[in-house]
Amino acid sequence: MAKEIFHTSEKSNFILNLTEEKYAKLASYGLLAALFTTSLATAIPVITSESLFELTSAGLAVSGVICMILALIALIKKYVSGKLVFPICAFAAMLLWGVVSLINSYDIGIAFYGYNGRGEGLLALIFYLCFFIAAASIKREQALKTVVYGLAGLGLLNSAFGLIQVFTGKMSSYRMVSMVIQPNAASGLSQSPLFLAMVLTLVITSSLIAFISVKGTGSKVFFIATAAICSFTMMFTYSFIGICGAVFAVLAAAVSVFRLRANKAGLASVLAVIVPAAAAIGLVQAGLIGNISSYRLYDGRILWFADSYYRISASGEPDLSNIDIDDTYDVYYTLNSKTMNIISVHGLTGTGPEQLVFPQLYTFGSTNGDEDTLISDIVAENKGTFDKVYNEYLYTAATRGIPSLIALIAVLVPTLFVGAKKSKKGTWTQTCMFVLTLGGVLIFFIGCSNTAFSPIFWTVAGCSIAQLAAPAKEAVPAVEAPKEKAQTKASAPENKPQPKKNNGKKKKK
Repeated sequence: MAKEIFHTSEKSNFILNLTEEKYAKLASYGLLAALFTTSLATAIPVITSESLFELTSAGLAVSGVICMILALIALIKKYVSGKLVFPICAFAAMLLWGVVSLINSYDIGIAFYGYNGRGEGLLALIFYLCFFIAAASIKREQALKTVVYGLAGLGLLNSAFGLIQVFTGKMSSYRMVSMVIQPNAASGLSQSPLFLAMVLTLVITSSLIAFISVKGTGSKVFFIATAAICSFTMMFTYSFIGICGAVFAVLAAAVSVFRLRANKAGLASVLAVIVPAAAAIGLVQAGLIGNISSYRLYDGRILWFADSYYRISASGEPDLSNIDIDDTYDVYYTLNSKTMNIISVHGLTGTGPEQLVFPQLYTFGSTNGDEDTLISDIVAENKGTFDKVYNEYLYTAATRGIPSLIALIAVLVPTLFVGAKKSKKGTWTQTCMFVLTLGGVLIFFIGCSNTAFSPIFWTVAGCSIAQLAAPAKEAVPAVEAPKEKAQTKASAPENKPQPKKNNGKKKKK
């Protein structure tokens, strides 16, 4: 009988009557809706070429509310396993210290909502916790399969926009990476080519693992085609992250073939990464893309000039007298070393969420005492400053303090440990989610959190530690009696007296 409160209807008490199976289905579709909402909210600024960054933040807010509802249902129904308390509590501790960082920040508004165009303030961290809890509460294998299919669809959506940007140069903030260099870099719906490379790394990896694991020709074709299209697109991000992501996907697919004891022919799936990537590089070398005739990495020009400075005025333009913007190593080394200096000064509470650039500002010349001057105008005039370091661990310590970094590690290490343990004897989807989580943890050494990648990462991280229920066993049919005995028993007369034998004697008249 369905449970009810105060004699209300069954529909109005759907939470009370929500089973684990129904919740798993609801959560998987809810998480996918949230992930697609975050990307689709970016479509309007991309298509219109308008700086409508508030829509991107609104998309994350809608996604976060969806996952917040799912997380609350999971907590009410006690679907969160006791074994997952430590990483969830560590995440909560990171949030609490984030509040301390917010209070001591340069700008409380930016610390909470995030910088315009980035949108990763403390509110975003709250949403990421909800993604994590909702995903960790899924207890059905089919729900994880839904997430894998959804990730492939998300990759195709980003790739579709990315290829339009590559071959037409339209709908892109990265058509140029300098005043003369036109590479037509792909950013998809991820706001930056580097962020797109982070997203596609997880999509390609999950698609390859799914290809070697699923049954059915249609599903296999879908996943291998997704991996090929996304690999082709990722090369047009011209990024070190893209190269590392392709290598990781190939290695992950090869290891998964042996780990899952799949058909060794599955090793050929790595060609879906290698061949399209080589084709993309060949097109550039042939001079068919933009105005360049050789393939090279443009990390420095993309992250510093085209993104931070030109697109959203979150930093000053790079100081070319102190850095070789075309030397990828020099760019990352400079960002990391300067961030370490900031940590040495602001190690306890950090600069405040999304406020790495603030302690670097050295001039306010254009303000002339005008209080209405936009912060973006002030930041843009400070040459050589930057707002992102492409190492999430350093970025966390610099903006939210070393205690937040410790808490982040306390989330990731147990998550990897539990995920590895579950993938050892679990299903292929559990192995896939663990590998994706491991990939995200490694990417964070050369990438940073962003609203395109982080919702996906925290979703797969939660899925990797989900306590999946054992598949239901089919009822064993009752053993039927042998036909011969059944027929004999059926032919026997029921309670009829047997005639008495005469023994050859005649009856008396």
